[in-house]
Amino acid sequence: MIRAMFVFVLLGLTTACHSGTDPVESIDGRWVAAKAELGAMPFPDEIRKSIRLVVENGAYTVTVGPQTDQGTVVVDASKKPAALDITGTQGPNQGKTFRAIYEKSGDTLRICYDLSGLTRPETFATEKGSQLFLVTYEREKP
Repeated sequence: MIRAMFVFVLLGLTTACHSGTDPVESIDGRWVAAKAELGAMPFPDEIRKSIRLVVENGAYTVTVGPQTDQGTVVVDASKKPAALDITGTQGPNQGKTFRAIYEKSGDTLRICYDLSGLTRPETFATEKGSQLFLVTYEREKP
């Protein structure tokens, strides 16, 4: 159960990456998960609090407790809502691609993605029984 949750957390975290050149759209930085839900259920606080995401130049590293996942993200800020395609290159998501949407406001980054990898969410909401994962990140304070 914990391993499955770790994979879900990694998938969500892997979505936050920047591939464009517009600094307004940049989601580069260090992020912590402030809120999260999977399939309309709150994500366990003990796991959520251990999530750290680093995004830099189109690459991400996410740690959940002692485990690490790495990969790349393609950002399409021209879509409404803005879109992300996340591909794992190392760790439990290696070789998998996930579609997501995101919005950034100041030091808050919100991402919703489909962990099944089949579709891109259309709204920032999850549904009971779905594999939709919604995470609100806050920029990590130094």
